[in-house]
Amino acid sequence: MKDSFRIKQGLYLLLLFSVTDILCVSIHYSVPEEKKSGSLVANVLKNLKLGIGELSARRAQLVSKSSKQYFLLDNHSGNLLLNEKIDREALCGQTEPCLLLSQIVLQNPLKIYNIEIKIEDVNDNAPKFSKDDFRLEIPEIVPPNTRFPLESAQDEDLGENSIQNYTLSPNEHFCLSVENNIDGNKYVELILEKPLDREKEAHFGLTLMAVDGGVPQRTGTIQININILDNNDNFPQFIQSEYKVKLKENSPRDTLVSKVEARDLDFGSNAHITYSFHRAPGKIYNLFHLSEMTGEITVLGEIDYEKETSYDMIIKATDGGGLSGHCKVLIEVEDMNDNAPEVSVISNNSPLPEDSPLETLVVLFSITDKDSGENGKTLCSVDMNLPFVLKMTGNHFYQLVIQSPLDRERIPEYNVTITVMDRGSPRLTSTRIIHIQISDVNDNPPVFKKSLFEMQIQENNIPGLLIGSVSAVDLDVEQNAKLSYSVLSGEVGGGPVASYISINSETGNMYVLRSLDYEEIKDFKATVRATDSGIPSLSSDVIVHVTITDENDNTPFFLYPLQNSTSPCNELLPKMAEAGYLVTKVVAVDGDSGQNSWLSYELLKATDPGLFYIGAQNGEVKTRRPLTERDTNKQKLVIAVKDNGVPPQTSTATLSVLLVDGFSDPYLKVVDVHQQEHEDEGTLTMYLVICLASVSFVFLLCIVSFVAIKMCTRDPRGSFIAAPPHFPPARPDIPENCTDSQSGSLSRNYQYDVCLTGGSLSSEFRFLRPLIPVFSVADPHMPVNHKTSSGSQEVPECLDDNKSREQVK
Repeated sequence: MKDSFRIKQGLYLLLLFSVTDILCVSIHYSVPEEKKSGSLVANVLKNLKLGIGELSARRAQLVSKSSKQYFLLDNHSGNLLLNEKIDREALCGQTEPCLLLSQIVLQNPLKIYNIEIKIEDVNDNAPKFSKDDFRLEIPEIVPPNTRFPLESAQDEDLGENSIQNYTLSPNEHFCLSVENNIDGNKYVELILEKPLDREKEAHFGLTLMAVDGGVPQRTGTIQININILDNNDNFPQFIQSEYKVKLKENSPRDTLVSKVEARDLDFGSNAHITYSFHRAPGKIYNLFHLSEMTGEITVLGEIDYEKETSYDMIIKATDGGGLSGHCKVLIEVEDMNDNAPEVSVISNNSPLPEDSPLETLVVLFSITDKDSGENGKTLCSVDMNLPFVLKMTGNHFYQLVIQSPLDRERIPEYNVTITVMDRGSPRLTSTRIIHIQISDVNDNPPVFKKSLFEMQIQENNIPGLLIGSVSAVDLDVEQNAKLSYSVLSGEVGGGPVASYISINSETGNMYVLRSLDYEEIKDFKATVRATDSGIPSLSSDVIVHVTITDENDNTPFFLYPLQNSTSPCNELLPKMAEAGYLVTKVVAVDGDSGQNSWLSYELLKATDPGLFYIGAQNGEVKTRRPLTERDTNKQKLVIAVKDNGVPPQTSTATLSVLLVDGFSDPYLKVVDVHQQEHEDEGTLTMYLVICLASVSFVFLLCIVSFVAIKMCTRDPRGSFIAAPPHFPPARPDIPENCTDSQSGSLSRNYQYDVCLTGGSLSSEFRFLRPLIPVFSVADPHMPVNHKTSSGSQEVPECLDDNKSREQVK
């Protein structure tokens, strides 16, 4: 028995030394069976030469080679604990040693340790016979020292805990012989010591006891009933003493395994042979059926090569006289490819960052096949066109590592199908789908939907008005795709761009902060930046072009005659002018643009409407007909200019045209301009001094009068009574016909002082302001300023010049 154990141990060690360099370390432990769950088996830190916490840091895992997980590994303390109570007999049967193989897999770097845990037997099973009594029929002529094989008891324990001895109840005729079989089991025979005499004693009742060597000691008994028969001198003899057969696993029920045959030379009932199992363990009765009459052995239960590779049994042939013979049947179970490979995932590093470097471990898994030989050899493969590659690390461990860069924006997840095929016939295949998610990293900057955003806003807008929106997209997800918008610093019209527009950081909506004027700023550009929330953040810029559209908010303005000028504009027209004579050209401008600045001219009012007309587009004032003696010497024209906006804006200007004689020969009419200018300036200075002194005197007189009146009219109660205002009487010398009534045309009887400008041959005249102010007709005491319809001040042209005066009537 010891030699057999050493042979098995040597073969097992040879198998362990044949694995790859990854499994170069084997650790051996032992634990008794029937220990409670949670019991400590051993602490692996010392054997692994690791410190506390290194198991957790290296993501240690305990991988069991059996179908059940009998042990647990505490990664913090390193304790190897019992997960559930182990029954050695149910686990290994009579196999010795009973070993449970596991592996401790350490990652980063990868290292695998073989863990062999020997399950030690305890004496938890008593010896047991297959039945309660044993019947034996012995002819009375059997000589002394004849041996009768007895059924051996079965003890599922091993070693010292198994059966050590047999004892027989005291009697005069029989004793026991206990011997060891080649397989180490006890072989029991009943030996006849004293001849039998059926007439004296025809029946014997003996008790056979099997005793094991465990502590506490356990026993099992069987009753032996011996009947003494008459003379039967021939024993049944088998044709073969040993039958060897091969049986395929998974053979169906009632499959014929073998047929044994025995013969007896006696006659009658002494030659009638029956067959039965002898000293067979209980599993034989569950797996095989022996025909009592024919000796045919057929399949009764499930034959599984992975549970048992061979069976041996003893068949007894008994004749009618009670004599028996024995033979041995050896059944070798042939393996069939009935187990598909199994994939066990040990580690799955999902989700996997998309910037993971090449050769990063993604999945660690192992492959097992319960079959043997070619049926247990496997081939492993994964799908093609994946960024992963399969690497074998030894002893059926595989790594799935990255072989090409990952891009979550292109493929966010993978379903990797692992296909495992054995080499049996027919080949069996297993698949395992492993889901691998790719986690996002901030590797994509925001991208605007346009390279340039064009926006328009009408001038004179309301501050805070939404003018448009910018939008960008980010191919990343979650925080890496959360965008915020901002306007970069810059200048618009000499000021910061942030004072003109703002942007909603979340939506990208852009708002104008102030009212814009097209005449000041027609357009401007701003740079908008979109920034994601990743770490580090990425950003992109885009140009936003804001165009201000014109609104008709400017009225046309006359450049000639100058609008709102206090100096009148007069043109000279020779009386000999013919029809179509160009009197002057009116010029106006409009601050708007486009159709808002398209101007058209119109003669709104004239002293003689039939004498002049104006070009609607060019503003040229021309005569309609030749002049006559009946035409008034001073013609007043009110000209209107209108733009093409909606609604249109209009301005007016007044132009005076003087009809003169001999204007066609200007050199004869020119006076000394320089002398005239000096005289005019001297006269004007004198008039200004007189006016200033008069106004000052009147002002002081009014102050003194006001104070005196207040003092004289003091109320007895302490208050003053306001006296009515006193104005000086109207001056009788003020002319009342400076202008016509509401028509605005000039009076026919009015005096003008006309002189040509120095060095000029054109029809420009120089006028001085009148010395006497004009008062309103409604209130002769209050001065008023007569205005034209365009809003400019009309100054009465009453001037007295002694040196150069012409009476125009």
